[in-house]
Amino acid sequence: MEQWWLWVVFAALVLGILWIDIRFVGGGKSHKVSVKEAGIWTVVWVAVAMLFNAGLWFYFNHIGGAELAHQKTVEFFTGYLLEKALAVDNVFVWLMIFSYFAIPNELQRRVLLYGVLGAIVLRTIMVFGGVYLINQFHWILYIFGAFLVITGLKMLLVKESDGDLSDNPLVRFTRRHMKVSNELDGERFFTVKDGVRYATPLFLVLVLVEFSDVIFAVDSIPAIFAVTTDPFIVLTSNIFAIMGLRAMYFLLAGVAERFSLLKYGLAVILMFIGTKMLIMEWYKIPTLVALGVVASILTISIIASWVRTQDKTSTSEA
Repeated sequence: MEQWWLWVVFAALVLGILWIDIRFVGGGKSHKVSVKEAGIWTVVWVAVAMLFNAGLWFYFNHIGGAELAHQKTVEFFTGYLLEKALAVDNVFVWLMIFSYFAIPNELQRRVLLYGVLGAIVLRTIMVFGGVYLINQFHWILYIFGAFLVITGLKMLLVKESDGDLSDNPLVRFTRRHMKVSNELDGERFFTVKDGVRYATPLFLVLVLVEFSDVIFAVDSIPAIFAVTTDPFIVLTSNIFAIMGLRAMYFLLAGVAERFSLLKYGLAVILMFIGTKMLIMEWYKIPTLVALGVVASILTISIIASWVRTQDKTSTSEA
């Protein structure tokens, strides 16, 4: 339905944002990103996404009227919020990976840059693949729905990993097939010792970060198809949600322990979205209602997490 130039504008905007992110977020060089710096850039990327959504409203209002404009912009915002929320869980996994390998803050930015670039490419492929499958086999939406419900239940019931990555199959495979150094060499993924080329621990971290992107994309892509199957809205809301992921990581890194209950909120969101897909044949939950439910669950889980950690802090001080 969208004109070709919309895709061109979006691609140009993404490339521009990536250039700014690479050049200015983290200063374009190795240094510790402060919470203030990360907070400013997080606000900037959210503002850019909202401005883009405003532009969508004017475009769709021009070609189809206010009702179409309202529908598309609500779909975009719902998809954006959903993907942003699910990305938080990805951030927590990144924290665990960096912590296990003892990667200093100032060396994390390059790994995260490749992580975000990989996520953009991967999700673009998965979005178009998902759209093709849905157009060919509409019933696959029910499989997506069941998968999300099961994933949500697993998040609720399965105990969290203790963070020990030494026995991770991917790490063991990499160590078996490559020479891996035990020492970091700045931001380098490979180093040379006595004429022999070694992968550094930073390369192992990059492998795990990229693999985590694959795992979380498998959850998040089916979830957004519960909101809309319009490929332009699906892709744009998804990409905008992960564009500021590096800044959001550095913003949350210092307060991750304050969001101990967020995992359960995300699990409930996945189960709600999955149920929405499973019952769509009999009852289609309005997008605005879905937006309200997702926002409410997210807000409650964040507030509950904050209150819980505050109570623990007060108890320990007493």
